[in-house]
This record gives sequence, structure tokens and C-alpha cells, in this order.
Amino acid sequence: MQSDGGDYGHTSKRGSYGHSYGQSDYGRSGGGKSGRYEDRRDRSSHTSYGGGKSTYDFAPSSSKDDDGDLTGTIDWEALNKASEIAQAKRWAKCPPLTKNFYKECPEVANLSEAEVAQLRLENNNISVSHVFEMQEGEVCAPIPNPVWKFEQCFAEYPDLLAEILKQGFTKPSPIQSQAWPILLQGHDMIGIAQTGTGKTLAFLLPGMIHTEYQSTPRGTRGGANVLVLAPTRELALQIEMEVKKYSFRNMKAVCVYGGGSRKMQISDVERGAEIIICTPGRLNDLVQSGVIDISTITYLVLDEADRMLDMGFEPQIRKVLLDIRPDRQTIMTSATWPPGVRRLTQSYMKNPIQVCVGSLDLAATHSVKQVIEILQDDKDKFHVLCKFLDNMSKSDKIIVFCGRKARADDLSSDLSLRGYSTQCIHGSREQCDREQAIADIKSGLVRILIATDVASRGLDIEDVSHVINYDFPRNIEEYVHRVGRTGRAGRQGTSISFVTREDWGVAKELIDILEEAQQEVPEELRRMSKRFSDMKQRRATEGGTRGGRNLGGGRSRGPRARY
Repeated sequence: MQSDGGDYGHTSKRGSYGHSYGQSDYGRSGGGKSGRYEDRRDRSSHTSYGGGKSTYDFAPSSSKDDDGDLTGTIDWEALNKASEIAQAKRWAKCPPLTKNFYKECPEVANLSEAEVAQLRLENNNISVSHVFEMQEGEVCAPIPNPVWKFEQCFAEYPDLLAEILKQGFTKPSPIQSQAWPILLQGHDMIGIAQTGTGKTLAFLLPGMIHTEYQSTPRGTRGGANVLVLAPTRELALQIEMEVKKYSFRNMKAVCVYGGGSRKMQISDVERGAEIIICTPGRLNDLVQSGVIDISTITYLVLDEADRMLDMGFEPQIRKVLLDIRPDRQTIMTSATWPPGVRRLTQSYMKNPIQVCVGSLDLAATHSVKQVIEILQDDKDKFHVLCKFLDNMSKSDKIIVFCGRKARADDLSSDLSLRGYSTQCIHGSREQCDREQAIADIKSGLVRILIATDVASRGLDIEDVSHVINYDFPRNIEEYVHRVGRTGRAGRQGTSISFVTREDWGVAKELIDILEEAQQEVPEELRRMSKRFSDMKQRRATEGGTRGGRNLGGGRSRGPRARY
């Protein structure tokens, strides 16, 4: 369903789901009043883009146009009211929705405020808060206490609890300990935590319970109940694998993504599934084709929302959200808390609770030892890499990140010629080749994976021992996500980053990341940072350079270093 509101009509900071025509960019007048437009039909003087005569030329007017036609007035209030009525009629047909499936056990319910604070502090300093301030007269729903045992959340669901215990976990991860009570109570939630912290299971298990225990029988709902949007096909496939680990009530998941066989994915969807995992582009394709009906979705997850916005998926996400019932339960996960994610939260979530593991400031996981190798020239990288690979142990698995696809292909070929067994993954490779590369490193058939940033998120290979940044990423956020490919699931890992003079623009932010994680900072890196800062100050004093595109606070590598 398309909105006529120009910005999809979601304007309420409180998360209302109505389509507000009055807030459209088209015809906005002071104070939100109706806009007036003149329908000018001077066919002799206006030319269309196609070379013919234009029929309409809208312009503000207060009375009549040059030909004496009456002014057309758009009544935004009437349109908005009509839209609200149509929306209410549409969603009134939906079956009833149950959200709260949580029964708090006595040992959790009886915790004192001090005990709750201490438990959150010990669990990676979890902070929990309501995102929106309550307006006068509103009552703020209490935030549930965290749990520290699986039984405290899932004792009412013994078959799912048995599946969890089969996986060999000893206790919930920090994000899970607080997210599970919140989601099982039916709240909207924003989970902010670094990669490798158990976010996927944090939203999947409550989603399974949400699906199974609705009052309407599963076979009569007409479609899936859970929709998980992911930025990359690798992450989507990884989430699908997590679902398959838990054989809960024969629940099925289907994964649809660009680059895979569309015909095969349509066939999978038509066989039926309770959980749809997808990338935004392919989902919109199948929704528009009538293959997927998302009006049945009641549990929506935007996984790695910050990454999806970085990749330009915001229009597709907003389009999808218009066709999902407004009383759904919505969950976002993110490694950061940028303005784009906040905008989505304000528009499409209702009184969400934010769970933040650690600091909101960008930080790399503390389970990774971060090593910085300062190199004089780009040509030195291959020799240093080969020296490291010659000394790797038989149990090591390594991901080597490159900045460009051609660079990744060349490096993979050069290493193969030196006798190293490698696989390569990037956006231009066929999907079957990408899946084979991931399977090979997971199985241990190869122990070196050459990758571009397509793999910096979404790859969940638990036993990666080392990440090597052959080319340092162009922004510090990608550095954090690359580093997060190792040190996962309670293991320790090591990242090694090759830094040259070309990377001086990110030196200051890299130092901040290293110091926050209490890692060693090379003195040469500090000198690089100071030189870049001095150069920026000097150019600012001199009036700057034309454009100045590379002096934006280190978010790109900056201009070429001159020593």
C-alpha cells in the first residue's frame, strides 16, 4: 500500500502508525494547515519533459489563475481522516494478537533494586531505559528484571528449554539476560551490542514462542508471523541456520535474498513457513509480486539496522513497514546508535525499551587482542602477511580483509601461487561460490578466507582465531565490525591491522578504540594522528582547500600524507 504523504506519513515521535497527510512535504503551510495549490492549465506556454505540452503546473495561489479557472484546494485534514478510517478498517480484519508470554519466576521478581543494578553491572554493564519520555498522564511500564538462568525465562516452555540446553550453553549472554524478559512481555525493544554477543538468539527464541502460542491456529493464519530483515545474504543465511538448530514444534523458516535462485525461493515460500528471513530488496520484490503477504506479520525484527541504513536500504524498509499491521511487536538490533536508527525508532516503534550492553560509544569487543602494524609502504603488506601465515598453527583460522574486490582476487591468487590454500568472498562472486567459501572455512577445508567488507558483518564462524586488516577500512565503524569476526562465543581472538601513511585520517579514532579496550597504542600511530590534526588546523588557518571532502574528522582516510 502506497502512502500519499511524501514521507510515508509516520511523523509521531511517540511511534503512532497513522499516515499523516498534513505533515507531507507537498503543500505544507505554516502551523500544519492545509496547503493551497493552483491547477494551472496554460497548455500553450508549458512544455513537458517528453517534448509535448504540459497539462499541470502547480503553484501557490489565492484566487483564480490567468485563464479564470477556480483555484483547487487540497483539504489535507479530510484526506488524513479518510486515510485513518481506511487504515482502521483494514487492520480491524486482523485476528487478535497476544504479546505477553512471560511468567516471572519468584527469585527474579524478588530482586531488590540494588541486586538488579549489581546484576546488570556484572553483565557487561548493561543499561536499560525507555527511549521516549512519558507525556503527562502516561504511565511508564516497569522494565522487567534480568535473568541469569535459562529456566527463569523458559520453564513454562520445557520443549524449547530442552533444545537450548542441547546446545551446551551454560548461561544467557548479557544481551539475552535482559532482552528475553522484555520481549516475552511483548515490549518493542532496541538492542545495542557489538557483534558476537548473542543478539540473534535474543530475538529468535521469543519470536518462536510468540508464533506458537497465538490464539489463532498456525495453519489458519494465511502466512508467516515472524519477519527478520538483515542487511546481507550472509547474515540472513546465518540467522536461518540458527533457527534450524532449534526444532521447536516443527517450526519452519525460509530465507530469501538477492543473488539466490528466485524460482527456488518462491517455491520455498509457497511450501509455507512461520519465519521469513530476508534482505530488503528481495523481500520488496516478492511482496510486489504477490508471493509474500506481510500483512500477517506480528513480530518484526530489523537486524543490524545501522548497517542496513549505511547500505541505503531505508526506503525499502519504510515501504515494507507500511504493509505490516501497526500493533505488531518490533525489535531492532544495532551495534551503534546513529541518527538514522533513531529516526526509524521514532517513526515505527511504540514505547520501546533500549538495552545497551556496554557503552553507546563505538568500541571493539574486549575479547580480541588488537595489534597494529605500522608499515612504510603498501608494498610491504604481502611480505608481512606471508611471514605471519608461515607461522600460523594448524588450528588457526584467519579472515584477511581487503578494501576492493580486485585486490581480494589478486591476493587470493598470489597466496595460492605461494602454496597457501585460500577461499575468496566478495559481492561480485556468485552466491553458490560465496556459500562454498563459507562452508570450506567452517569445515576447516581451508583456513584462510580473503574477504571484502561484505563479510565484515553476518559471518558467524565461531573458531576464527585471527582477523587481518590487509587494507585498513575507510571508517572506524567497519574496523570494529571486522574485528568482531573473531573473539566470538566466549573465545579469545586476535586482530592484526596493517596501517600505512595513507591511513592517517583514521588514526585518532583508532587510538580511541585501542585505549578504550586497554590495548597497546604504537607511538608512531600517535605521531600520525598529531600530524593529521596539525595539517587540518594549518589548512583551516590558511582558508582550507577547495571542497575539503577528506577533512571530515577522520571519517575517511584523508588526503595523502606528506612527511
